[in-house]
Amino acid sequence: MKIASGALAFLLYACGVMTLLLASGCDADKKKEAAALPPPLVGVMAVEARDVPITLTYVGQTEGSRAVEVRAQVSGILMKRAYKEGQYVKQGDLLFEIEPDTYKAAVQQAQGVMAQAQAKFTQARQDLNRVRPLYARNAVSQKDRDDAQASFNSAKADLDAAKAALNEAEIKLGYAYVTAPVSGYASQEYRTVGNLITAGSQDGSLLTVVNQVNPIYANFSVPSPQFMRLRALAVQKRLVEDGITAQISLADGTVYDKKGTITFIDKQVNPGTSVVASRAEFENPDLFVLPGQFVRVTISGLVLKNAILVPQQAVIQTQKGSMVVVVKDGKAEMRPVDLGDNYGDSFLLNKGLEPGERIVIEGGNKAVPGQPVRVEEAKAPQSAPLPDQPVSPEEGAPHAGTPASSGTGATSGTAPSSAAPAGATLSGKAE
Repeated sequence: MKIASGALAFLLYACGVMTLLLASGCDADKKKEAAALPPPLVGVMAVEARDVPITLTYVGQTEGSRAVEVRAQVSGILMKRAYKEGQYVKQGDLLFEIEPDTYKAAVQQAQGVMAQAQAKFTQARQDLNRVRPLYARNAVSQKDRDDAQASFNSAKADLDAAKAALNEAEIKLGYAYVTAPVSGYASQEYRTVGNLITAGSQDGSLLTVVNQVNPIYANFSVPSPQFMRLRALAVQKRLVEDGITAQISLADGTVYDKKGTITFIDKQVNPGTSVVASRAEFENPDLFVLPGQFVRVTISGLVLKNAILVPQQAVIQTQKGSMVVVVKDGKAEMRPVDLGDNYGDSFLLNKGLEPGERIVIEGGNKAVPGQPVRVEEAKAPQSAPLPDQPVSPEEGAPHAGTPASSGTGATSGTAPSSAAPAGATLSGKAE
């Protein structure tokens, strides 16, 4: 059966209209159904500004407080090594012996010269003592007195020179017995027994190195962005120091029980690595910590004033960045936030919220921006840092003050102390 083209067009139009009417009816039903549902229930908490103790953690490496090169001061054949390589030695312990006979002979010769000079001096002094009273009674001429005085002065000068020569000879003899300049671990020998040692030679005079390990240093580096962030916070008086101390933990997790102090913070940024070199010093009386160990340096004693902590569960990651749901006038509102460091189950807030504002920490996925919500007060996560607890970054998480994509964040590096000397503060300000 053939249908006229006009009739067919009318039929298709009618079907389209019917479809639109049905769809509109369905949408209206859905809106009515949605309107009939009660507002979703969400858990909220009010953000508060509070003082937050901050702990900074960095990767560092230990180093002896002094690494002293032991060099020969006299030349000669190396006759003896008196220590075991790698052994702990005390200051003054014998390390090496350089053939001493030549220097013993020089001492004996100097002693003989001095004895002669002493005898001449004694005779000249006696002569002068005899002439002086005679000259006072005009029994001898002035020339006789002047000659006696000159002989005395010459004898005294010769005696002084002889004493100096003897002292020099004894010093050189003492140098033949090379002792430890400081207490510490003596490294390997650089010259073996039987070799000719040449004093004054850069290569030929080095015998060994002694590393002093009490006290011991822990060197670490502060990323320059973090360092500048700390300085900025200090200038704003938001970052204050409250008895800064340092502590180290070893590679096996052992925490060293001695607290240290920050003794050095460089005043320049390394152009190659973009870090600020820093150093903590620790007493090491039991020699527990060895040089060259990789350690984790933890800096405590900084307080961030009026800080706001945002629970991680309240943060929504979007293509536009980090967001939180704020409840205002009974309605949900998406709020962009600038987050800083990650501490436990919370983030430090850089900006985006004001104290007293209520954010959703439970049921945020149910809230629709601009739509009403029902609220109930919720408690912050139990693991969130409390104001009286030190805050420490999680393993592998950003550290305080280092700018990241959102504002602040950090990588392992370095930091300073209030117990340190002038100029060695974490904030970078000179005391």
